[in-house]
Parts: sequence; structure tokens; C-alpha cells
Amino acid sequence: MSRKIYMILSVLLIVSFALTACGAPATPAAPAATEAPAQPAATEAPAATEAPAATEAPAAEPVTITWWHITTKDPGLSDWKKMADDYMAEHPNVKIEITVLENEAFKTKLTTVLQSGDPPDIFQSWGGGSFNQQVEAGLLKDITADLDADSAWKDSFAPGALGVYSYQGKNYGVPWDMGMVGFWYNKDLFAQAGIDAPPATWTDFLADVKKLKEAGITPISIGEGDKWPGMHFWNYLATRICGQKGFDAAMDRSGSFSDPCFVEAGQKLQELVALQPFQPGFLTAIHDDMQATFGNGKAAMELSGQWAPSTEKANSADQKGVANLGMFGFPAVDGGAGAGTDVVGGGNGFAIGKNAEPEAVDFVKYLTSVQNQTIIAKNGSGIPVVKGAESGLTDPNMLQVQSTFAAANYFQLYYDQFLPPATGSVLNDSVQTIFAGSGTPEDVAKAVEDSFASESQ
Repeated sequence: MSRKIYMILSVLLIVSFALTACGAPATPAAPAATEAPAQPAATEAPAATEAPAATEAPAAEPVTITWWHITTKDPGLSDWKKMADDYMAEHPNVKIEITVLENEAFKTKLTTVLQSGDPPDIFQSWGGGSFNQQVEAGLLKDITADLDADSAWKDSFAPGALGVYSYQGKNYGVPWDMGMVGFWYNKDLFAQAGIDAPPATWTDFLADVKKLKEAGITPISIGEGDKWPGMHFWNYLATRICGQKGFDAAMDRSGSFSDPCFVEAGQKLQELVALQPFQPGFLTAIHDDMQATFGNGKAAMELSGQWAPSTEKANSADQKGVANLGMFGFPAVDGGAGAGTDVVGGGNGFAIGKNAEPEAVDFVKYLTSVQNQTIIAKNGSGIPVVKGAESGLTDPNMLQVQSTFAAANYFQLYYDQFLPPATGSVLNDSVQTIFAGSGTPEDVAKAVEDSFASESQ
């Protein structure tokens, strides 16, 4: 698999958000039905002894579409259901069977069905290494011709975002949102601990963690039972310390994932873990537990993506979440090669299964219309990738994510998605050992390097 493709995706992503932010706003309204052309009025109708019998159009063949997604909470869950119901109402021959799965359950079940060679027609995808391998295995449908045939649909996407779901110049899916990972924090708990402003550097961040602990406040909520939430810490530290050049060198094999900067990322993470900043039971807590702890005001911070405001509300006891919520970018590391404005993130999209009928592609086109993307934006479920739908962003937190993202000169797709799937799994497993105190920074760097070297042969 060409490493250049992976590096190109990161560059393209930067372009995608700049273009998304510049799109012309659209008025959210239901798509107008195409009107039949008006018939010219006749000056005099010819006499007829008997009206000709009307010819009935043949009924469309029934089609069933299978759709798997991971949006388990409202408002996103209900939004998707209503869109499917509305589409079926307009297309009586189409039946959409929706399967909703929690993130980890989705990955496990999808792996099983992909091994059987029978993927869902439409399913959640993050692009990156796994997506590319699915294409290589012949499991996805080439929809390039569909996009080319409807230039309005194709051109509605920011090109970089659309590029995440392409492989060797062909599209096998489309995006529906993009965003970044950052620290979400409870401003009231920060004030209780005497912290006036978010930390700018890693040194400041560790000092604030200590202040929160001294005030009797759990500094950070994490769901390390799912492993990938903790990977974000190592990923960001590596991005801050190694910078883009360090990562690119490891990827093109002029460097290595066991280089000193990657080891240092693990050492910085060890510094944090040594302060015991997490909630009780964090090693077995899953992502929804992490969101609930933060949403219930039991922790001051969580490192999470653009989905955090909606999911912490959905998982909180009162369904309201943190009232005084703020967000700040991952702190800079003194002496690091990466800039403090560089961001790590990604997004969500729809992959199209190899056996999908044309109606499945048409339904995805409907889901990614400006009108439906605007609904997603308004409800805080994500930052849209269709031009014009950003007009729906009214949540100040989402606007801050977008502005923070827009200031980045370097955007890095999540390591566990960017790297080959096997290496991404090794990374998640290895980083968890630092949180558990059973692994060293050197062990993590070596494990990632050994896996990637093996996958690159």
C-alpha cells in the first residue's frame, strides 16, 4: 500500500475545512420535488366518443437497503431515523433496515460480516487504513461514476473531505462530518480550583491537574476500557513532539516509530498517569462511561472529539450535561517540533458495500444533501462537510472547534485510523499498558515500529 496516499490524505483534510468554512449558507428546507413540465393549453379539445384508458406505470421493484451506523443517542439517532422514514415515504418500493451499534460492537460485528464477504449496503467509516484495505479486498462499491454523473452532489463536498473516502482516484464512500479532538472542560470546576484560563503548555496542564486534585476534583474522565480514548493522548503528544516531519519520516521509512520523539511522547504520558488524574475504574470504563462521568460534573476535563457536547449530554443523568462548557486545544510541548496549533482529528462517513443497489447510493445522496447536513449541524452532531450546511452551526462550542481547526497548519488523521489496521490495534493496545502501568514508553514505540515495519513489507 502506497505511503504517499496516507500522507496526501492529511494534506487534503486541511483544504477540506477551509473550503467548508467558505461555503455559501443555505436555507434549511425540505428538498423541493421535481415538478412535471406544464402541458400546453389546447384551444379546442377534439371530440372523442371514449376516453383512452390510462396506461399505468409499472411498479418499481422492491429494494431493501441495509444501513449500519454508530449514532446510539439523540438527537442524532432520531435525526437519522426520520431521514430514513422520509426517504421511504417518497420511495415506497424502498425498505431501509437500520442497525444501530455502539462503536466497539460495530467494529467487532463488521469484521465478522466483512470476513464473510457480505458487507452492509451502507456502513459507518472513518476512512484511512481500514477503508483502503476494504477497497483492496473488493468489499466496497465504486461510486465514482455516480458522483461524476451528478456534479452538483460531487461539488457540494469539500474536496479534501471527499478524498478521505477515495482510493487510487476512485470513491467508495462519502463523508458526512469532520472535526478534531480537543480538551472539553467544565469552567465551573476550573474556577473552583482557582484556574483562570486553560493551560497553554504541557507543563501548565500538569500544574492544573495538580490544582484540581488539591481542590478535591477529578481532573480527567477517560474510557480506557475502549483503548482508543487513551490513544489520543499519545497521538497528540507525538504530534506535538515529533511534528509532521517526524511522522512523515516514520511513514516513508527514512525514520522510525521507535525514534526518540515517539519514546518521549510515552514519557510525557507517563508523567500524567503518575499524577493519578482519572476517575475510579477508568481502565474498564468505556467511552459512554467517560462521557457520563464528565457530563455529570464528576470530572473537570475529557479529551474527546467534536461529538463530545452531544454525547456527554445524552449520557448524563439529567440529559443536559455540563452547563458551563468550554473547549481548548491540546497544549503545546516546550521544545517540540510540532506547533501548538496542529490538530489531530477525523470524521465520519458512509462506505458503500459492494452489493449495494443504486437506491442505496441515492439514499446516501439524500442523507448528505445541504438540507439534511444543516440539520446535523444545528443539532450539534458534527461539523458538516457539505458547502452551505455550516450555516446550521449555532452551537458556540462547534464554532470554536471549527475556528481552532481552521487555525491549524497541519491536520493529522487519528493514528489508529491512518495507520494500517493491524498497526492501529497494536498502538491502542500498547498505549493502554502505559495507563495500566505495565508498559514502558520504549515498549510502545517498539511495538508500533515492529508492526508497521511488518505491514510495510
